[in-house]
Amino acid sequence: MKLVLATHNAHKVEELRRILGPQLEGIELIGYDGPEPVEDGDTFAENALIKARAAALHTGLPAIADDSGVCVDALAGAPGIHSARYAGTRDDGDNRRMLLENLSGESSRSAHFECAAALVVPPAVGSVGPDGPPELAASFEHVETGIWPGTVLREEVGTHGFGYDPIFSPAGYSVSSAELSPDEKNAISHRAIAFERLIVVVREQLLD
Repeated sequence: MKLVLATHNAHKVEELRRILGPQLEGIELIGYDGPEPVEDGDTFAENALIKARAAALHTGLPAIADDSGVCVDALAGAPGIHSARYAGTRDDGDNRRMLLENLSGESSRSAHFECAAALVVPPAVGSVGPDGPPELAASFEHVETGIWPGTVLREEVGTHGFGYDPIFSPAGYSVSSAELSPDEKNAISHRAIAFERLIVVVREQLLD
């Protein structure tokens, strides 16, 4: 059984394999090199489904995807679903610098990471015509969500992780998430929470 990791982000692929691999024995987690869909959803869940549907349609295999970002209370939830392209360059460093600039002088720095993890299982092979369907008529779709509360720091700290990790301090910790080891982060992060919940559904759909 193969399961597509519907992302072109090498950091996410590595993180997902760490989270999912030990718990999905018997399922081969494969990368995705197909076209990137337009992520025009209004929520993390909608965008996660868009990505998983596109990968399932392109490969004909079950696919999982996530959409995640940091939501800052003082900025009315921004960057939110625009986290990856907040600065307009899709560069992590640029995004972090813009967020710190927008929070300059702000005393309230509460925030949370949010992740929506989606599974899309396409129709069984042979259930469509020889030319394939014009659109994916999914036989099964499911989304789980994870929330990781914390605060935005005033400067970057740490060398692990990616994205906003160097400026995010998880609730109950005195370090940034970029100072946590990969195993420490993968035990408590928003992505870990969402995919731990999704794993139950993946097993039910693909292994039972």
